[in-house]
Amino acid sequence: MRNSFPAQNIKYFLLIVFFSGICIQVHSNAIQKQDSVLIKERVLSAEDLIRGERLFYGLVYQGDKSINCAGCHNTRESDTLNWNPNALEIALKYKEKSAADLSRVLLKPGGSKMVQVHKDFQLTPEDIVLIKAYMDEFTEIGLKENKPVITNLLLFIIASILFLISTIDLTISKILKSRWINPVILFITGTFITYTLVVNSIAIGRSKDYAPDQPVKFSHKIHAGQNGTDCIYCHSSAPYSKSAGIPPVNVCMNCHLLVRNGTRSGTNEIAKVLRTFEEKKSIEWIKVYNLPDHVFFSHAQHVSAGEINCRKCHGNVEENDVIRQVTDMSMGWCIDCHRNTKVNFQGNLFYTQYTDLMEKIKKGEIDSVTVDMIGGIECMKCHY
Repeated sequence: MRNSFPAQNIKYFLLIVFFSGICIQVHSNAIQKQDSVLIKERVLSAEDLIRGERLFYGLVYQGDKSINCAGCHNTRESDTLNWNPNALEIALKYKEKSAADLSRVLLKPGGSKMVQVHKDFQLTPEDIVLIKAYMDEFTEIGLKENKPVITNLLLFIIASILFLISTIDLTISKILKSRWINPVILFITGTFITYTLVVNSIAIGRSKDYAPDQPVKFSHKIHAGQNGTDCIYCHSSAPYSKSAGIPPVNVCMNCHLLVRNGTRSGTNEIAKVLRTFEEKKSIEWIKVYNLPDHVFFSHAQHVSAGEINCRKCHGNVEENDVIRQVTDMSMGWCIDCHRNTKVNFQGNLFYTQYTDLMEKIKKGEIDSVTVDMIGGIECMKCHY
């Protein structure tokens, strides 16, 4: 029987199918006019960057309202916790990505928090390109620094000048006829200058209320308060080491292998933890409580032997999102604590060596033992 479909025809048929597949694929991926604005490369002018900045700050109305990106993503340094990533974080994240990538996040976000916030966004492809251009420029500009408050310094300079003028007038020039004015000025300015010098000298090396920005916006209020996580779970070396320890990323991953979306921060902050874990790196947490190098302090001595609660030094951390230094960590503060803190001798093997004090308690000669009675204020206990 003769073959009704020659081999040569089969070859032509296969070629037709092959090229048809390519044509169909090219047609399905064809760049539409609207999408081409996001994808194609173009040189933007200074006016374009200005418009992108105005769009980011909500100074350009889209229809009957504006979209203020800076309202959630701050463009200047702030000492107030903002759960949203700042403008610099976003700019660095999308620096090497396209405007199309940014468009998907702005108009079709994946996180539940972003879906709620971005649901009314009305941005054209041209707007997104301009915003992306400004954000690329922002990586060079960076967050604006807050100007330092110089009120006290200015008052100190004015007081010093007045003190000097009054001293010269009282002893040399004697221009003022009312002789009582100079003594009053000298007393007021002298008191202010002395007070300022003493207070600021005492404060050298102390960092009360120090609360640095951390690489990840970690909330103790959520973890220790809302979730009830024990302090020792993360700071596991506190009972037996000098340092309380910084939790490694794998401790974070015990929960965040499953928990990928925060109630206030969305996926952004948790994504930092996941990325650090995948890259096998460590989160560079910033230490909040710092003591001078010549001071010895052991968490093990206080947590295990002394059975001191963490709140004694660190305050109610479970009530705060941001951890700050609640005490001045001065030597006077430590000594006062040692003089007033009673030692629990009952069932604590560490204190069995103080047999004489235990005998006095049994005989009723003393009703309690404070830390200073067992050498808690000896110089060499803390300084070496």
